[in-house]
Amino acid sequence: MPLALSGATLQAWLTTEGASLKSIAWFSLVGLPYTWKFVWSPFLDRYAPPAFGRRRGWMMVLQVALAALLAAMAFTAVPADLPRLAALAIGVAFLSASQDIVIDAWRTEVLHPAERGLGAAFAVLGYRLGMLVTGALALVAAQAWGWRDVFLALAGLFLLLPLVSLWAPESDQAPVCAPADLRSAVIEPLREFLQRDGAWAMLALVVAYKLSDAFAMALSTTFLLRGAGFSLAEVGLVNKGVALVATLAGAVLGGAGLARLGLLRALLTFGALQSLAALGFFLLSVQGHVLWLMVLAVTLENLTSGMGTAAFAALLMALCDRRFSATQFALLSALAAFGRVYVGPASGWLAANLGWPVFFVFSIVMGLPGLLLVWWQRARVARLDEESVA
Repeated sequence: MPLALSGATLQAWLTTEGASLKSIAWFSLVGLPYTWKFVWSPFLDRYAPPAFGRRRGWMMVLQVALAALLAAMAFTAVPADLPRLAALAIGVAFLSASQDIVIDAWRTEVLHPAERGLGAAFAVLGYRLGMLVTGALALVAAQAWGWRDVFLALAGLFLLLPLVSLWAPESDQAPVCAPADLRSAVIEPLREFLQRDGAWAMLALVVAYKLSDAFAMALSTTFLLRGAGFSLAEVGLVNKGVALVATLAGAVLGGAGLARLGLLRALLTFGALQSLAALGFFLLSVQGHVLWLMVLAVTLENLTSGMGTAAFAALLMALCDRRFSATQFALLSALAAFGRVYVGPASGWLAANLGWPVFFVFSIVMGLPGLLLVWWQRARVARLDEESVA
């Protein structure tokens, strides 16, 4: 949920309040903590709050802190006080990234290897349900009641999330002990990963795989509102609401396809589909305000993105050593967020200077490096799949 509030929903808020396109594009850098969360992940791996355990304890602390920052965002004037809004949004992204560290580590420790495909699909499902609340519902509610009331309501919702964290089950696999000291928590996970054969190539694959998807969606909300001329309610109901159904289908197809195709073929197939899905937005950028075409474009993007994300999440879990799950998963997922964060300014320049059609064609081309890296590393990816089955 916090990802949308510091991303697409924040983008919609800035757009409706009249912020410039370049300012909106620069606000994509608010997501920087997602690319650097591996820096403080050893701290979360090494230390634990005094109650509720190393994983669940941190979940609860971070959720309460998120509620406080969202309440502060509600009382920020836009666009008059963009620096304050940026600072609070960065704080939300930092706490959200920290929550990701803990939840990803918990998930990696709880799931058995044979459960990773289905577990990844459920992770996508949960992710999109959260995005529905802070995306579609937030946009529709903002048009009816205003942004302040929306952010206050979401802050109240975050105060309830520690109850959910209490229900999180413990792993039934061999227990994983916390690192003996902070130095071990920092050095050993990196040393173990980088000593693997082909480690740097796998890191490049992680960065590149979702790059096309990230580039196409960097300014999707602004494009639909300003470029194609749809209303805030239309974008909320279609781009966020209808997208939920498509993503649920994508998550189910991704989990089922992963079991049938195996990790390698799933990464190649779903990666190609998620890149080609930008063709729908390209057609929309040429045709203009056509509601059924927006429904089609948004459906294809979310369907294929859900499939690709399910396979990609399974890859990240397979790459992690359970002894260092928090730090290694944080490193890998931070690298995966690299494209989503850093393409923002470039995407704004490209859309403003060359137009939306060129922007979406370029986003399709951006999918080639990830697919080529998967093919280059096909033997190692296949070996990960075999180890999981074994």
